[in-house]
Amino acid sequence: MTREGAGPGFLAVDSGGSGLRVAVGVPGGGPSAQQESREPVRTGARGIDPGHLMEQLVPTARALMARTGVSGLETAVVAAAGFASLGGALRTDLPGALARELGVRAVALTADAVTAYVGALGPRAGAVVAAGTGLIALGTDLASWRRADGWGHLLGDCGSGAWIGRAGLEAALRAHDGRDGGSVSLLADAERQFGPVRGLPGLLYPRADRAAVLASFAPRVAACAEDDPVAAGILRAAARHMAESAVAVCPPTGAPQVAVTGGLVGLGAPLLEPLGEELARRLPHARHVPAAGDPLQGAMRLAAELAVGQLTLPGDEALLYVVATKAD
Repeated sequence: MTREGAGPGFLAVDSGGSGLRVAVGVPGGGPSAQQESREPVRTGARGIDPGHLMEQLVPTARALMARTGVSGLETAVVAAAGFASLGGALRTDLPGALARELGVRAVALTADAVTAYVGALGPRAGAVVAAGTGLIALGTDLASWRRADGWGHLLGDCGSGAWIGRAGLEAALRAHDGRDGGSVSLLADAERQFGPVRGLPGLLYPRADRAAVLASFAPRVAACAEDDPVAAGILRAAARHMAESAVAVCPPTGAPQVAVTGGLVGLGAPLLEPLGEELARRLPHARHVPAAGDPLQGAMRLAAELAVGQLTLPGDEALLYVVATKAD
């Protein structure tokens, strides 16, 4: 339902591998609305494609403005997966495009890890491990940012869903071969999910989405962990890797908070219990807290703070890039 007279508002965007999530709202808790697209933004020779992003974003933003009664957009926060390494064209093109098409006056372009951080902890010192198919840790002392991992499933993402799934499938193949370290339970689960394990290389290696396919096996590993010591050991190792990334980015002094966010939280106690033990042992000065919200909520919070001039997190061209536009 359209709400009249809401006044100027903000735009928040979370762009990831599964598509766009867009929100329009009013600072101070006024009306807000959200909409989701299942079409991921293309990546090309210039990195993340700003034209393709705007094609999806503009009609969605205008529809949400009509629904909320927002008369104009003062600020926009656009968070994109891969922004740190693939965001050059967004930095060059997007602020001007948002000003022309939507009248936005100030834009913050961020890595999705930043909005995951803000959604989880807000603008305070600490560390956040964002763990889903991949894994990245981000920390700040409010003067600068520190990042660990996020190197993709071939070079890193240690402890991620893809890492757990790959380790589980390795244990299945070890059982198939009769080698040490195998798990008969994981072998049975692998064949239920993928068919005969002899076909796994042909199924996985040619696929562009193999990280997601590997991660799809992680819940099977967690389900086996209570009765299978091999599966339980994989999750304990994942917890160690996650804690190592948190240690690498967490402020070493003060009273920082540490949170874990992302899809791996859904694996529950088999992962979260050893992770809690590792964090308590390795970061005794930090307080482990549940994530307060998700990345889109983090983008909305950043946009609302930017609108009222209260953005306190440190700027960084690769992580949190703020620019004033020339909108009239």
